[in-house]
Amino acid sequence: MESIDEHFVRQVRAWDEREGTLVLAPNDRARLIAYFEAQVTSRHTDFACRELQSRGEGFYTIGSAGHEANAAVAMALQPTDPALLHYRSGGFYVARAAQVPGVSAVDDILSGAMSSVSDGISGGRHKVFGSVPLNVIPQTSTIASHLPRAFGLAYAMDHPVRRELVSPWPDDAVVICSFGDASVNHSTALGAFNVSSYCAHRGIPLPIVFVCEDNGIGISTKSPSGWVAKLLRSLPGLDCHAGSGSEPVELLQTTSQLVEGVRASRRPAVLHLRTVRFMGHAGSDAEIAYRSMREIEGDYGRDPLLATARALVDARVMKPDEVLERYELARVEVADRASRIPRDRLSSASAVTAPIARREPADVRATAGRHAPNRRDVFGSRPPEVDAPQTLALAINAALKDTLAAHGQTLVFGQDVARKGGVYGVTRGLVKTFGRDRVFDTLLDEQTVLGTALGSALAGFLPIPEIQYLAYVHNTEDQLRGEAATLKFFSDGQYQNGMVVRIAGLAYQKGFGGHFHNDNSVAVLRDIPGLMLAVPSHPATAPGLLRQCVALALEEGRVCVYLEPIALYHQRDLHDGDSAWLAQYAQPNQWQGDTSCDLGRLRNVRQGDDVLIVTFGNGVRMSLLAAATLQEEGVECAVVDLQWLAPLPVDELLEQAQQHTRILVVDETRHSGGVSESVVTALVDGGYGGRISRVTSADSFIPLGPAADHVLLSVQDIVDAALAMKGE
Repeated sequence: MESIDEHFVRQVRAWDEREGTLVLAPNDRARLIAYFEAQVTSRHTDFACRELQSRGEGFYTIGSAGHEANAAVAMALQPTDPALLHYRSGGFYVARAAQVPGVSAVDDILSGAMSSVSDGISGGRHKVFGSVPLNVIPQTSTIASHLPRAFGLAYAMDHPVRRELVSPWPDDAVVICSFGDASVNHSTALGAFNVSSYCAHRGIPLPIVFVCEDNGIGISTKSPSGWVAKLLRSLPGLDCHAGSGSEPVELLQTTSQLVEGVRASRRPAVLHLRTVRFMGHAGSDAEIAYRSMREIEGDYGRDPLLATARALVDARVMKPDEVLERYELARVEVADRASRIPRDRLSSASAVTAPIARREPADVRATAGRHAPNRRDVFGSRPPEVDAPQTLALAINAALKDTLAAHGQTLVFGQDVARKGGVYGVTRGLVKTFGRDRVFDTLLDEQTVLGTALGSALAGFLPIPEIQYLAYVHNTEDQLRGEAATLKFFSDGQYQNGMVVRIAGLAYQKGFGGHFHNDNSVAVLRDIPGLMLAVPSHPATAPGLLRQCVALALEEGRVCVYLEPIALYHQRDLHDGDSAWLAQYAQPNQWQGDTSCDLGRLRNVRQGDDVLIVTFGNGVRMSLLAAATLQEEGVECAVVDLQWLAPLPVDELLEQAQQHTRILVVDETRHSGGVSESVVTALVDGGYGGRISRVTSADSFIPLGPAADHVLLSVQDIVDAALAMKGE
């Protein structure tokens, strides 16, 4: 028996039945009973999780003991209000489940902790608070990483276009987002607070309640006294309310008034909820190593269950023995449910990865070819396909316009994408055609950009956010890795956030550069399970690749990254004056039946028998220039464009490889951790028996000016490598 368990029983037994002084209305009495029911059920579920772990049947013990006051928040909400919860939200989850017939919170929590395939949200992949019937969107344990998504969802709730979409939430829904006190110091939390204040300042509707559950300690590090309250009260435009688990009646009133206010005003607010943490950070946490026993036991007096029990007794709703009877009944009920949880677990790698491996290629192909019936109204008398051949930038611009026209749920946004039309003009004119509701500028914060995408995707939109430069992805990579890509995995495909993230990147800009505008590292984008990474190299195929990403996002809920080589945006020629880097635009319905840009396809660019050059992005143009020089030396090179860097088109790569005895992998990224390492590995694993070589850029950041030529892959490097292979 846990010491906090013993303490509760001992304290209540010692109470007498003296006449109480608390007067409650009948409705308030019923609410207090329901509140206590949720609290004791959550507490005993925590005890059960620790017991299961001790028997080797449970694998997760971050508990909610001491935080059960968050049940008051759930009771103030509608079960149709979307919730993104802190990992100590047992009380909230139990209270919400009580609002929805047929849902057992105990079964959900225990099956998740036991990694049982019966877990209704993750299917045995992780212990998360999540449920489609309860409108609880599963979150990982990454600290505060869900706050940008919560902002994005709240922003989407009152977006003018949402009323035209199919959405799981009513028009008056309020978003709830909870987190711990230590998380307020994290950049993702501060960014979410900042953009919420920004929206409040501009009068943009944002129906969200941030709940800071303040137990005063982050694992072993204490929050300085008064710091959290001071920070939360200082947020401009966010009404800050305070409540405590030690004052249950007042807390129930505060949460109701707070939620009603946000629902009516559509303005953001914060609840500073004082809690306490029992039984350490998790089952593996030896709390005695950093807190004295006196300090630990001193917190027992702030037990929210004791506070609620006292209120029940003082209001003469229950007698002390009735409190204990209900407390012990919960123990029995939870134990009984624990005994009935199936012990079946995921039994293969394919079972584990199923949510991120499922494919719908026929649906994707059909959607990729979809076009707007009013296309002529969008483009006017000269649609791009009858206009002059286009550069890469113009082709992408036209494809974005077609996407916005064909899919009314599409939003295009990012830094400088609307009024300016993008740093390189790629989004020029879109806001004029589609308006500021669908094409808009964001503030300068990449976490907010992707958070807006994460949340709006949940609300039924197709977000196409832009990250202005590849180097800026590192400011927000966890929003892709820890949030976007994991949602399908942790929800067993029940929730998804399909999106297409446009990123301007790679090197070789002339006259404007340095590392932050010429970054050539894509490693961070290539090892995220389920994320698709496409790199267009030519205006002939750039629209098809973008449409394929859009279709993957819509039909499979994929997170796609569309990496646009900046140096090729306005390129016109391969050789001076030949216009070989221009192409006639193909409208969407012309792609129906064309599979050349499908996921898993590579592009044959040049034929040759001596060396097969495998490349992508800027490497395609450089390889063609090198091939022309090599031809003069008597070396005939074939060139293929990978197009997809994640996952690599391995099957087609191996098929091409079998036709050649020499393969040169031309990789503009770095020597270590670059794309070529995976290409070579795929060839070796696939049994290729010929000669393989690779040529890459150096392991270096990109300097400004001519010095960049010393560390970036060059055409001459490709020529020298191919000649060396031919001469062997």
